[in-house]
Amino acid sequence: MLSFYGERFGSRLLLGSALFPSPEVFQRSVKASGAEIVTVSVRREGARERAGQDFWRIVRELGVRVLPNTAGCRTPKEAITTAMMARELFDTPWVKLEVIANDDTLQPDLFGLVEAAGVLCREGFQVFPYTTEDLSAAERLLGAGCQVLMPWGAPIGSGQGLANRAALKSMRAYFPNTPLVVDAGLGAPSHAAAAMELGYDAILLNTAVAKAGDPAAMAAAFAKAIEAGRAGYEAGLMPQRDMAVPSTPVAGTPFFEFGNG
Repeated sequence: MLSFYGERFGSRLLLGSALFPSPEVFQRSVKASGAEIVTVSVRREGARERAGQDFWRIVRELGVRVLPNTAGCRTPKEAITTAMMARELFDTPWVKLEVIANDDTLQPDLFGLVEAAGVLCREGFQVFPYTTEDLSAAERLLGAGCQVLMPWGAPIGSGQGLANRAALKSMRAYFPNTPLVVDAGLGAPSHAAAAMELGYDAILLNTAVAKAGDPAAMAAAFAKAIEAGRAGYEAGLMPQRDMAVPSTPVAGTPFFEFGNG
């Protein structure tokens, strides 16, 4: 089973809560996905107090674990302040930590991320850092106290899939005992299956589900893809080869020649 900071979960799909056309569609999508963890932007919901109250009611009815995030924060100080607000609001030490460096790619600011993670871990937070595949940054985040890493698959909302598959594969090999969650950039269920086949522990989705023609159906499709990808990884995928290898070898096989004589 999936485990984060000592808590165990049956589903390996984490679902974001933004961009859905209505609260009802969001609710149906969570149920269809089987997700047990939902991410929530504190800044966005806090800015819409009445709508936010309705949203909290839906989340409570779903019975899911809330993972507040610091989406939109550009500096460590801003992210730390937002995390503190989230802990008071949700009474949870969990926080998905985002410190964004670039408006076009929404790439994480790795320097600011490590700085904020260190402060929050010392304050008793259980941090889920949104990062890249950079191994040195990953080591520093783990050294700061993080027990989970959330590398991007591609820029947020891009739908590109695994933009740097080789780097993600290296990250999995380099940190075999750390829970790794591919977060951002996945656009199709096949992308999620590919990440799980690399040995990743879970997938975090939002845009690919929320912006689908039928979000609930897409959520269910991703859930099945994640389950299939994980099952394939655990079963042991065959290695890739440069040349063909016949499934029916001919060496040592008797041949019979039929003629007229």
